[in-house]
Amino acid sequence: MNTLTTRAGAPLSRLTFGTMQFGGTADATASQAMFDAARAGGINHFDTAVLYTGGASETLLGAMIKADRDSLYLATKVGYVGGASHANITSQFDMCRQHLQEDAVDLLYMHRFDDETPLEETFSTLAELQTQGLIRHIGVSNYAAWQVMKAQSVAKSLGTQIDVIQPMYSLVKRQSEVEIFPMAADQGITIVPYSPLGGGLLTGKYAKGGTGRLSTDARYQARYAQDWMHETAKQLTALGAELGVDPATLAVAWAANHPVKPLPIISARAEEQLHPSLQAEKFTMTPELYDKITALSITPPPATDRLEEA
Repeated sequence: MNTLTTRAGAPLSRLTFGTMQFGGTADATASQAMFDAARAGGINHFDTAVLYTGGASETLLGAMIKADRDSLYLATKVGYVGGASHANITSQFDMCRQHLQEDAVDLLYMHRFDDETPLEETFSTLAELQTQGLIRHIGVSNYAAWQVMKAQSVAKSLGTQIDVIQPMYSLVKRQSEVEIFPMAADQGITIVPYSPLGGGLLTGKYAKGGTGRLSTDARYQARYAQDWMHETAKQLTALGAELGVDPATLAVAWAANHPVKPLPIISARAEEQLHPSLQAEKFTMTPELYDKITALSITPPPATDRLEEA
């Protein structure tokens, strides 16, 4: 696994803080409070994207990191809309730097795969940005394992490589364990997964009648519609009550304790909501507890689907 560090050489925190809510459901004051809480909790890795909240996420985060920039690891993303062409990457990355008021970032992700643009064009552009000192590392988000391997072959032919992948991963979304995690381990790619709380399902709030994205967003409703997922959330909440630990802490700590050592992205709308996830940064997960939590969900079959090999 590649060792990613801040500019000052410090290793990355166990958790990553995602600023997707900055300037949206979290105003400037709430965003600053969460940033401060994340820093106090030991987090030095911050994730954003050019189009999050119309650019407000990058703008707010950029102002917050100034005083301690070399001690922080800054990641952003381009290409969710408009594709992965040279023109779109450079145009959107210029927007990123303008929002952030930063000349360079530590990690630039392609936000999703673009099958309309040759990989040679995409990764030669990223390689150029690297050569120019504008980005330190290259990442991909929402890529399938086969897409990563095609892209990695191209990247290596250009003298660079994919360093980070950002897939969805949680106790109720474990498909990444089948192909993406083994591929990343083989290629030395760091895994920075998003949605370790399953869209809030694993906090237990929906079983108590709470509201959130699963009750207001049709995409999230469809994503977490299976009955077993809700049953897993109930069982995790019960286990948390038994242990005296918030289920959100257990969910995030479980995601971070997979043998490939992912660096899960946590986020929230307010500081109070963030704290249970933050507790996972220093939570000690025993092998016995990890196995107990794992058993609450459905383990996906191996890639060959030969169940006797699982």
